[in-house]
Amino acid sequence: MIMISVEPRIKVGICAGYERVAVRLNGPFLLDGRSVRGFLELQPEKGGISGRNEKGRELFCGRQVVLQAEPGSTFSIDDVTIGVNFHWERRRQETFRGNLLLIASPEKQMSVINEIGLEEYLESVIASEMSGTAPLEFLKAHAVISRSWLAAMLERKTGDFAPGPRVPPPAGEIMRWYGREDHAGFDVCADDHCQRYQGIPEKQGRAAEAVQATHGVFLVHDGRVCDARYHKACGGRTEDFATAWEDLEVPYLTSITDAAAPCPPPGSAAGMNHWLLSLPDAYCATTDEDVLKEVLPSFDQETGNFYRWRIEYRREELEELIGEKTGCDVGALLDLVPLARGPSGRISRLRILGRKTSLIVGKELEIRRLLSRSHLLSSAFTLFVERGLSGLPARFIFHGAGWGHGVGLCQIGAAVMATRGFPAPEILQHYFRGAALQKLY
Repeated sequence: MIMISVEPRIKVGICAGYERVAVRLNGPFLLDGRSVRGFLELQPEKGGISGRNEKGRELFCGRQVVLQAEPGSTFSIDDVTIGVNFHWERRRQETFRGNLLLIASPEKQMSVINEIGLEEYLESVIASEMSGTAPLEFLKAHAVISRSWLAAMLERKTGDFAPGPRVPPPAGEIMRWYGREDHAGFDVCADDHCQRYQGIPEKQGRAAEAVQATHGVFLVHDGRVCDARYHKACGGRTEDFATAWEDLEVPYLTSITDAAAPCPPPGSAAGMNHWLLSLPDAYCATTDEDVLKEVLPSFDQETGNFYRWRIEYRREELEELIGEKTGCDVGALLDLVPLARGPSGRISRLRILGRKTSLIVGKELEIRRLLSRSHLLSSAFTLFVERGLSGLPARFIFHGAGWGHGVGLCQIGAAVMATRGFPAPEILQHYFRGAALQKLY
């Protein structure tokens, strides 16, 4: 049943939907048998992509262009957007190994794609998702799950992206989840939607060593490569797959306690509120700034209080957000009512109760997008409502837990486990119960 037996080459979308891209070829690249190097300005033109040098001379124009890297050559792109639509979104220059592919789109836009071997790709991924200075055993565990997730995605190939269930939800209900979008022209994007891939790391650290130490090693279960999901911090418990995506039971993606001693999930609403308002012991509950600086990329360090967090909105702010995100005027917002939660407290169905009308929204990520300009840290929250003199809510106060969807490996929890001496196989067994390690190439 396992299909992969050799290292694949993959196509990573660095820029998609751009109208202009500035690239510098750091060393020679082959284009139709001739050598090209130096600055290139790329623009959609004449139904294709035009590449001009610093003097404005056109070097090529075509709908699909392949620039093949000579040994040791790299390319740099200015103003790559990272963290798209997240609160850490920014632009920066990034440098990549491998081939450069350019594809024109009908909308007078273009995609800039990096073709590279899986193992070399992973050296960037694990140093982009976390810091290359993180403990080696954590980085080894991350190399295995990033390799496994990608291989499982490539095997599916038809894609599991579905902006909602196959059967339309009832009227007044918005039900969406987001898996691997079937990207046009490339296998994966370079951002959080798939896996962070930010080129050659500024601080390589132990990333290359971790990839080499686990070369060709995958997580497998029942004869298949595991769809090894991960997130930043679970908040004390990881989450079931079905809370964030399809209503499927995935044996190795079920909720576990992120601590040495297991405990049952909170059952009642009162128990869940107590869980979300307390500080239970967990690996990802660390407040050690030295550990966090060692394991988190610099821009992730800007996000504080991720284990337990608080945010508040005026009623009018939430009404505006809901209207913008759904196109529906619910009128005066009366309440937000959780209808279904997973074991970690993450809400998968939420009723938005307005004076004019009400909506039901799911799943996990859609709720987070709806209740924030970018994303709430997670959908594991309990709510307090302050009322004004009119009796209407004046302020909504969210108390939440964790950062991300909560499914699979908790990155901060796994990093803390490594600082406490756990080897990579034990870290993986903690988060992916019943899965095994197997070298496939």
